[in-house]
Amino acid sequence: MSAFYDKMGATALRLISRFGQEITLRDTVPGEYDPVTGGSTPDVEVDQPAQAILQDYALQQAGMSYAEDTVIRQGDKKILVAAQGLTPPTLTTTVLAGGATWTIVNVKEINPAGTPLVYELQGRR
Repeated sequence: MSAFYDKMGATALRLISRFGQEITLRDTVPGEYDPVTGGSTPDVEVDQPAQAILQDYALQQAGMSYAEDTVIRQGDKKILVAAQGLTPPTLTTTVLAGGATWTIVNVKEINPAGTPLVYELQGRR
């Protein structure tokens, strides 16, 4: 079944690339302790390009609970990211899209049979 879901992942990437836009997922890797200087090395930003579709939440969803301890606020975006070939985003990942920077509030992985197809991110400015 893995071959089937690999094809589904490729299809998701192809469709999101066609109808979406390229974004950047940015993770900050904290610096490490340097015993020579007694301090730490600087943090490093790691960027990975991704294909995504940014959508507004429907008015009916605004103010509704989306996941434990989170709420969809006015202005939040649903960011659908093709998962194929990506390191999974986390709550510390930021999204750079269309000149705006989005903080990730929630990550939902669409993952049938153990193969990630799409990440659904809740982004907030």
